Amino acid sequence: MSERIENITKELVRVQRSLTIDSVIKWASPVPVFGNIGKAKIATLGLNPSNLEFVDKDGKELRNHSRRFQTLESLGLKDWRDLNLKHVDLIVNDCLNYFQKNPYDAWFKKLDYVISGTQKSYYFPSQEVCHLDIVPYATSTKWGNMNQADKGVLIKKTSDFLSQILISSDIGFLVLNGQGVINIFEEVFDITLNKKLDDSISLPRTNNRRVAGYIYEGILNLEIQDKSKKINVFGFNHNIQSSYGISSKISKEIRNRFTENYYKHDKKGRTESTTNI
Repeated sequence: MSERIENITKELVRVQRSLTIDSVIKWASPVPVFGNIGKAKIATLGLNPSNLEFVDKDGKELRNHSRRFQTLESLGLKDWRDLNLKHVDLIVNDCLNYFQKNPYDAWFKKLDYVISGTQKSYYFPSQEVCHLDIVPYATSTKWGNMNQADKGVLIKKTSDFLSQILISSDIGFLVLNGQGVINIFEEVFDITLNKKLDDSISLPRTNNRRVAGYIYEGILNLEIQDKSKKINVFGFNHNIQSSYGISSKISKEIRNRFTENYYKHDKKGRTESTTNI
């Protein structure tokens, strides 16, 4: 799997060099995966890496012990054209070991809680969960504030790499974090997930109004050349990190829904595997 990620990383750098979108942080390496994808059975899915993976709150590049991923400066390069295999190894190593170094805990701990009912985690000693993004490039502008044309270009140029990563891995469950991710996921993979109103995760608002909570479930069927794979998909319309009103109670309810979904499908999968032996 590591070799596969290395090849994908080289291709992502090639694509990055061709991009003319100003908001893409050109000096930052692509991030094909966060965490140990070689062990991962579950992956969470987001839109694209935060700029805070590469810069501090003042916009200054993270360096030394604060650095999370490689950059042109950390690799001693002036241009991505000078990338060699040693540089690729360094980029991939930072990706695979992300949760053992200096992870962005303020963001990932909330998602880690959602999946914790499975006894799996991004973190040591489990490391059976990784994170993927639909677009593996950090941007200086938040995704929601980017224009549709730029977002469309990025999705079109990178979505095939997400498919390659998923089909080459042992990931059996994909967790979609927020309505924005769900909408793009359905578009990219030409799939309509089952949508169910769940009042236990509705968010309170003034005047007794609420933002409805929805749970999404489905099966992603992937086929690339001679490979095929089915992945269980679970999602929720609130972004666990940024939706206003996400309380510990709401997080717990989302956690409970995913735990139920996971064990329902995991038990079915193990039963089918036993039957086929």
